[in-house]
Amino acid sequence: MPTSRTGRPPVQRAPRRPAVARTPHDNPAGRLVTRARRAWDRPLTAYYLILGGSLLITVLGLVMVYSASQITALQLSLPGSYFFRKQFLAALIGGVLMFAAARMPVRLHRALAYPMLAGAVFLMALVQVPGVGVAVNGNQNWISLGGSFQIQPSEFGKLALVLWGADLLARKQDKRLLTQWKHMLVPLVPVAFMLLGLIMLGGDMGTAIILTAILFGLLWLAGAPTRLFVGVLSVAVAIGFVLIKTSPNRMSRLACLGATDPGPRDTCWQAVHGIYALASGGLFGSGLGASVEKWGQLPEAHTDFIFAITGEELGLAGTLSVLALFAALGYAGIRVAGRTEDPFVRYAAGGVTTWITAQAVINVGAVLGLLPIAGVPLPLFSYGGSALLPTMFAIGLLIAFARDDPAARAALAMRQTRFGRKRAAVRGSAGAAGPRRWNTMRRRASAARSSGER
Repeated sequence: MPTSRTGRPPVQRAPRRPAVARTPHDNPAGRLVTRARRAWDRPLTAYYLILGGSLLITVLGLVMVYSASQITALQLSLPGSYFFRKQFLAALIGGVLMFAAARMPVRLHRALAYPMLAGAVFLMALVQVPGVGVAVNGNQNWISLGGSFQIQPSEFGKLALVLWGADLLARKQDKRLLTQWKHMLVPLVPVAFMLLGLIMLGGDMGTAIILTAILFGLLWLAGAPTRLFVGVLSVAVAIGFVLIKTSPNRMSRLACLGATDPGPRDTCWQAVHGIYALASGGLFGSGLGASVEKWGQLPEAHTDFIFAITGEELGLAGTLSVLALFAALGYAGIRVAGRTEDPFVRYAAGGVTTWITAQAVINVGAVLGLLPIAGVPLPLFSYGGSALLPTMFAIGLLIAFARDDPAARAALAMRQTRFGRKRAAVRGSAGAAGPRRWNTMRRRASAARSSGER
């Protein structure tokens, strides 16, 4: 055995291990992505996204309504919090409707489809009765409820079309009738065109566009063939072209696309000042309540153009946050519609998602100057109780559908069981500690009495 210079045996070194190639999941970024994917794929992800996203949008909308409407209220000789109080009251009522819709079973939602459609048609026809209907900004689509409270029945027509159309298509799918184009179109398309006609009698082109988007969303979910889809779309585009061409007001809105100057007669005043508000906001905005455009420069600052005031006061960070919340809400709705086995749930969830997403895109696109100004509010965000109430009920539908998923039901049941066990454990520990403490006090009292002390 060889020895070293000192006479001691040499130290045996362990053989080196071969280098193992690290996988992408071994680094911190890979582990973070893996955890995010697992969290994103959990059964309750859609439920929490819908509930949390809608509540955050509503609360942020209340803040921005209060900020954007103060000057308008003062100009009308009203208290500065006038519009905020009305919106807050509508949000409370909408919260009750959302909670009720979230707790309703699916069969009860289906039972409400036909009564809701009949009520919406009746109210939309009642708008055209002289002395009952009220015109606002040139559109006669309102009914006065007394005082300053008004209702817009066409907003409830969106919810009615979603529920009734989903129930109709689900029943036809159960009978395997959707393979025939006649059953796919009739009576869905004629009823939708009837609602569109009642809306257009009042001149509300924006709501008609949203209703058309809901119709196309239902047809697409029902598996309409391309030629049928293109045919219905061509008819809708032709009707829309005629309606725009015959209206000087709509033609002027179309001419303001991408405008950077108000024009000789200030025809593009609103569109241009919306861009001014966004441009002056910068990255983090001028501060909450510090908007300049809301001081009479930007019309409808708390309704159709509240997104512009948000960009001016909260900057790019605020607007991107709002868009991210809407994107999360849209993703959750698509996920609910894609993972369910119930055809009614699929059609209703897809219709609600199409409604909210299309309306948000049209509103934001108009503020950015990419689309014509259609006069539609930003869902859950803009001022307007007539738009807020049916939208919050529709959010309650999505929450109910997300809870109704078998995996989500199992996850919620497990969490309730764990919560109940924790409470029982806490009560048990408190109950166990209680008698011991009482016995100790009793022993002390008896000891004191035995010594003669009173």
